[in-house]
Amino acid sequence: MEYREISHTNLKVSLIGLGTMTWGEQNTEAEGHEQMDYAFEEGVNLFDAAEMYPVPPLAETCHETERIIGTWFADRGARDKVILATKVVGPGSHMNHIRDRPRLDRDNIMEAVEGSLTRLKTDYIDLYQLHWPDRPVPLFGGRDYSPPRKDDSIPIEETLKVLGELVDQGKVRYIGLSNETPWGAMKFLQIADSLCLPRIVTIQNSYNLLNRTFDGGLSEVCHEEGVRSLPYSPLAFGKLSGKYRAGAMPKGARLSLWERFARYNGPTSDAATEAYATIAEESGLSLAQMSLAWINQRHHVASNLIGATTMDQLRENIASVDVTLSGEVRKAIDTVHHRYPNPCP
Repeated sequence: MEYREISHTNLKVSLIGLGTMTWGEQNTEAEGHEQMDYAFEEGVNLFDAAEMYPVPPLAETCHETERIIGTWFADRGARDKVILATKVVGPGSHMNHIRDRPRLDRDNIMEAVEGSLTRLKTDYIDLYQLHWPDRPVPLFGGRDYSPPRKDDSIPIEETLKVLGELVDQGKVRYIGLSNETPWGAMKFLQIADSLCLPRIVTIQNSYNLLNRTFDGGLSEVCHEEGVRSLPYSPLAFGKLSGKYRAGAMPKGARLSLWERFARYNGPTSDAATEAYATIAEESGLSLAQMSLAWINQRHHVASNLIGATTMDQLRENIASVDVTLSGEVRKAIDTVHHRYPNPCP
């Protein structure tokens, strides 16, 4: 396993990180423990969770993922060997089953942290992330920004001050963003520097061969400001595993189960996937391993957050650390990207 440093921290994270959002929905507790056991043995030291997991976020299963991780820590005694990341939800009526009116203000964040610490059976979180901004921005398939008619967003300064309290208390070591924009990331950095508050050290956004919007601005932020990325959905909800090719909809697969993930379907994304699959086949690679290896070689990436519902998927995904793409393959990938730019934002 390769390990990469996150600037402005003493963290060295595994190039492959373990995403956990299926545990408690598509995966049982025993299966989650089996995944953690295998990943840990293979050198994976970053586990990424969220208070709202598993997905889709439902009142009946809410918090199950963190609870499953907590029972694994309690049983294995490996807390000090794992870099633990989790997230606080942003605003939205679909999150009212978590708190009455979730926002990124002091009361909500403090309550969220205490809940996560209890479920995770730990007294500190290595990386605490804002799951999405408090202000209105394009999210989860949205493409374009529109100025809000009324903006009652929690000021970034207020959110950062709360996170600073948690760092001072030792409950959180470092902070990060998720589903953020270039403007938002720079604003967090600017306010942190001007008020001597904690700097963000990571940005976790969707990033894969079908969605390279991160490279349009956030990639530069990472390079210039010493921030590292933690890409999620590196296989585009399984689209880049190849299992949905030729219109297949495997039983029990995410795109088969829930219409909310349909943004990864469509003629343009299908055409792009086929073009990438051709490159992989000509290179003697699986589509999944080529897709993951491409992310692993990007300059801004600290840890590639893979997720799996089966052990075979997990083994293949982790093994991508041993794949290095040639310059010719990367050039062919870029050619496809220019033909089908970001069909699934």
